[in-house]
Amino acid sequence: MTAKFNIEQLHWQSPKQTMLKALREQVFIIEQSVPEYIEWDEYDESAIHLLALDDVQQAIGCARILLERGRVGRMGVLKAWRGKGVGYALLMEAIAICKAQGLTQLQLSSQTHAIQFYEKAGFVVTSDAYIDANIWHKDMVLKWT
Repeated sequence: MTAKFNIEQLHWQSPKQTMLKALREQVFIIEQSVPEYIEWDEYDESAIHLLALDDVQQAIGCARILLERGRVGRMGVLKAWRGKGVGYALLMEAIAICKAQGLTQLQLSSQTHAIQFYEKAGFVVTSDAYIDANIWHKDMVLKWT
């Protein structure tokens, strides 16, 4: 059975901001122990936010696009929804938005355990491992013409 969900594009001032914040809090602050002062930053206000919703409109995944920096981040999916295509769908939507805006590449900072996920989408590692928010990461980039 295929998981049913849809992805909505939001701005930080959206009425669904509460759902978006609750999801990020669950995935990043509670599950991954990212300090709150790191999770919430000055980029949220100007970012394009993607919110994946299940068939009863509950938030199940998210991503954040920083067009001016050509970056995608804050990608998270609730544990119960991992492995069901939600993360991949969010990533493909982010790529499509960036292409439509005229960007020629997209950068991200991947937690090291997720590198293969991004490599399957065409991203390549561009840095050595480093610690960010107490989690090992590597920078990655996807280029297109």
